[in-house]
Amino acid sequence: MSNLDDASNVGKESLDGAMRSFSAMTKGFQQIAAETTEFTKRSYEQSARMFEQLAQSRSFEKAVEIQNDYAKSAYQDWLAQATKMSELYGSIAKEVYKPFESSMMSAANFGQSLAKQAA
Repeated sequence: MSNLDDASNVGKESLDGAMRSFSAMTKGFQQIAAETTEFTKRSYEQSARMFEQLAQSRSFEKAVEIQNDYAKSAYQDWLAQATKMSELYGSIAKEVYKPFESSMMSAANFGQSLAKQAA
Protein backbone atom coordinates (compact mmCIF):
# COMPACT_ATOMS: atom_id res chain seq x y z
CA MET A 1 0.00 0.00 0.00
CA SER A 2 2.97 2.29 0.59
CA ASN A 3 3.89 2.28 -3.11
CA LEU A 4 0.36 3.30 -4.01
CA ASP A 5 0.51 6.18 -1.53
CA ASP A 6 3.91 7.20 -2.86
CA ALA A 7 2.64 7.13 -6.44
CA SER A 8 -0.37 9.19 -5.39
CA ASN A 9 1.90 11.75 -3.72
CA VAL A 10 4.10 11.99 -6.82
CA GLY A 11 1.00 12.54 -8.95
CA LYS A 12 -0.30 15.19 -6.56
CA GLU A 13 3.06 16.97 -6.55
CA SER A 14 3.10 16.89 -10.34
CA LEU A 15 -0.38 18.39 -10.52
CA ASP A 16 0.55 21.08 -7.98
CA GLY A 17 3.68 21.84 -9.99
CA ALA A 18 1.65 22.13 -13.17
CA MET A 19 -0.71 24.59 -11.50
CA ARG A 20 2.19 26.69 -10.19
CA SER A 21 3.76 26.58 -13.63
CA PHE A 22 0.52 27.68 -15.27
CA SER A 23 0.24 30.53 -12.76
CA ALA A 24 3.81 31.66 -13.50
CA MET A 25 3.12 31.50 -17.23
CA THR A 26 -0.03 33.60 -16.85
CA LYS A 27 1.84 36.22 -14.82
CA GLY A 28 4.58 36.18 -17.43
CA PHE A 29 2.13 36.81 -20.25
CA GLN A 30 0.70 39.71 -18.27
CA GLN A 31 4.20 41.16 -17.87
CA ILE A 32 4.85 40.76 -21.59
CA ALA A 33 1.56 42.45 -22.48
CA ALA A 34 2.21 45.34 -20.08
CA GLU A 35 5.76 45.82 -21.34
CA THR A 36 4.65 45.71 -24.97
CA THR A 37 1.86 48.20 -24.30
CA GLU A 38 4.26 50.58 -22.55
CA PHE A 39 6.81 50.34 -25.37
CA THR A 40 4.13 50.97 -27.98
CA LYS A 41 2.91 54.01 -26.06
CA ARG A 42 6.45 55.42 -25.75
CA SER A 43 7.10 54.76 -29.43
CA TYR A 44 3.90 56.51 -30.47
CA GLU A 45 4.71 59.53 -28.30
CA GLN A 46 8.23 59.68 -29.75
CA SER A 47 6.81 59.57 -33.28
CA ALA A 48 4.32 62.31 -32.49
CA ARG A 49 7.10 64.55 -31.13
CA MET A 50 9.16 63.92 -34.24
CA PHE A 51 6.27 64.87 -36.54
CA GLU A 52 5.70 68.05 -34.53
CA GLN A 53 9.36 68.94 -34.94
CA LEU A 54 9.19 68.17 -38.66
CA ALA A 55 6.17 70.40 -39.05
CA GLN A 56 8.06 73.24 -37.37
CA SER A 57 11.27 72.81 -39.35
CA ARG A 58 11.96 75.55 -41.89
CA SER A 59 14.71 73.94 -43.92
CA PHE A 60 15.32 70.68 -45.66
CA GLU A 61 18.57 70.15 -43.73
CA LYS A 62 16.79 70.58 -40.41
CA ALA A 63 14.10 68.10 -41.48
CA VAL A 64 16.76 65.55 -42.44
CA GLU A 65 18.53 66.11 -39.11
CA ILE A 66 15.28 65.57 -37.20
CA GLN A 67 14.56 62.42 -39.18
CA ASN A 68 18.07 61.05 -38.62
CA ASP A 69 17.90 61.75 -34.89
CA TYR A 70 14.52 60.05 -34.73
CA ALA A 71 15.72 57.00 -36.68
CA LYS A 72 18.77 56.62 -34.44
CA SER A 73 16.74 57.05 -31.25
CA ALA A 74 13.97 54.71 -32.42
CA TYR A 75 16.50 52.03 -33.35
CA GLN A 76 18.28 52.30 -29.99
CA ASP A 77 14.96 52.14 -28.14
CA TRP A 78 13.86 49.13 -30.18
CA LEU A 79 17.15 47.35 -29.51
CA ALA A 80 16.88 48.05 -25.78
CA GLN A 81 13.29 46.80 -25.80
CA ALA A 82 14.25 43.64 -27.69
CA THR A 83 16.96 42.94 -25.12
CA LYS A 84 14.55 43.60 -22.27
CA MET A 85 11.93 41.30 -23.80
CA SER A 86 14.41 38.48 -24.38
CA GLU A 87 15.48 38.72 -20.73
CA LEU A 88 11.83 38.73 -19.70
CA TYR A 89 11.09 35.63 -21.79
CA GLY A 90 14.13 33.91 -20.28
CA SER A 91 13.09 34.67 -16.72
CA ILE A 92 9.52 33.55 -17.44
CA ALA A 93 10.78 30.26 -18.88
CA LYS A 94 12.84 29.67 -15.73
CA GLU A 95 9.87 30.42 -13.49
CA VAL A 96 7.56 28.18 -15.52
CA TYR A 97 10.01 25.27 -15.38
CA LYS A 98 10.92 25.66 -11.70
CA PRO A 99 7.87 23.79 -10.27
CA PHE A 100 8.66 20.77 -12.45
CA GLU A 101 12.18 20.42 -11.07
CA SER A 102 10.99 19.17 -7.69
CA SER A 103 8.32 16.89 -9.12
CA MET A 104 10.83 15.36 -11.54
CA MET A 105 13.19 14.70 -8.65
CA SER A 106 10.35 13.11 -6.65
CA ALA A 107 9.39 10.92 -9.59
CA ALA A 108 13.01 9.88 -10.11
CA ASN A 109 13.43 9.04 -6.43
CA PHE A 110 10.16 7.08 -6.47
CA GLY A 111 11.35 5.13 -9.51
CA GLN A 112 14.66 4.37 -7.84
CA SER A 113 12.94 3.16 -4.68
CA LEU A 114 10.70 0.86 -6.73
CA ALA A 115 13.72 -0.49 -8.56
CA LYS A 116 15.50 -1.19 -5.27
CA GLN A 117 12.44 -2.97 -3.88
CA ALA A 118 12.14 -5.09 -7.00
CA ALA A 119 15.80 -6.11 -6.86
